[in-house]
Amino acid sequence: AFDPYTLIRQPHTILRVVSWVFSIVVFGSIVNEGYLNSPSEGEEFCIYNRNPNACSYGVAVGVLTFLTCLLYLALDVYFPQISSVKDRKKAVLSDIGVSAFWAFLWFVGFCFLANQWQVSKPKDNPLNEGTDAARAAIAFSFFSIFTWAGQAVLAFQRYQIGADSALFSQDYMDPSQDSSMPYAPYVEPSTGPDPASMGGTYQQPATAFDTEPQGYQSQGY
Repeated sequence: AFDPYTLIRQPHTILRVVSWVFSIVVFGSIVNEGYLNSPSEGEEFCIYNRNPNACSYGVAVGVLTFLTCLLYLALDVYFPQISSVKDRKKAVLSDIGVSAFWAFLWFVGFCFLANQWQVSKPKDNPLNEGTDAARAAIAFSFFSIFTWAGQAVLAFQRYQIGADSALFSQDYMDPSQDSSMPYAPYVEPSTGPDPASMGGTYQQPATAFDTEPQGYQSQGY
């Protein structure tokens, strides 16, 4: 049965939720206040040095990260129900790769936005409109690097634990599906006609626990 309390307490789930919130802050800040109006030009421009690629990159990475977090949160809920060992291994390996990939993209995004913000011209924004939102997007892009890197590390630890415990072994078999369970009753092969068409069940010899001495007995003199 699904236990939300256990799911929320897992470190990788906590990091996914934090990354999800950070992605909302980044793309929300850029969409809401990352574009300024120019009265003289009559069109909007990006607050980051008038570079539309900077705003587009921040919004794209933020939205895609938002969707990725939702996808892997759903996977965390469904993961205990995955019975296939190969599917479990693929899920954990994909978590490692995707988390490392997003950590790299957030690193690029942080460097890109910080550089464009540093070279922005004060005359483009004399009233300092949207500066707090621009700085917030840069700051949370930086924080997202560590949340996604942390997810990659935790996923790698899960992979190591699974490998050490034979969870991802090709020979692993669910005990409930194992037909060679030692609890099946032993059936003695039939040596002759059996009215019930079955061999007799194994019975321990009655003398197995016979406490009477067998063999030499001392004589009283």
